Amino acid sequence: MKKVVKTKSALANHEIVTLAVYLLGGDTQRVDTEDIAVKANELAPGRFTWRKYREQINIDTVRKRLWDAATPTKGEYLAGSEKQGWILTETGLKFATKNIASVGSADLSKERLGLKEKQWLRSERVRMMSSEAYAKTQSGQPDAVTVQEAEEFFRIDAYVTGQAREQKIMRALTAFGDDPELSEAVEILARKVRAGGKQ
Repeated sequence: MKKVVKTKSALANHEIVTLAVYLLGGDTQRVDTEDIAVKANELAPGRFTWRKYREQINIDTVRKRLWDAATPTKGEYLAGSEKQGWILTETGLKFATKNIASVGSADLSKERLGLKEKQWLRSERVRMMSSEAYAKTQSGQPDAVTVQEAEEFFRIDAYVTGQAREQKIMRALTAFGDDPELSEAVEILARKVRAGGKQ
């Protein structure tokens, strides 16, 4: 038991909430702040509760740590907001998969994907693999992919800009980053879109 406590204490609070997002399926879908608060409290009991009322989760503390986890100075592990929900960035996913064992004996089982999310994953996978951009990357011609074709692969166009554009790319990267058939194409095309064809 002592070893578990020691391991947990090595993680900062913004890292704990990042792991909570991961366990709640935040690599492919947005997760609600309140759900994260409950999971974070399970991972690190007492870290996010009131000092006087130890059985009550202090949601403000959780919110602050979520915003911390979204800042560049704290690793930029998360993207989103309370209204939109929270999702892991590429960096956040790498951090979570590398450090998830650090929470010791806590329940590390990821939440099962809902029907809607499973359907999205299936349909997106089929759509991406039937795209022109994917066909070119598979035939060894990634340089022949136009920026427009790469954007279509991620369902974005010139009107999708800034954070909205990046979030669509990140969602695809986190959802299909480990897919044996799609991962390489997703990474190549993400670089092309981000560079605007300048590569």
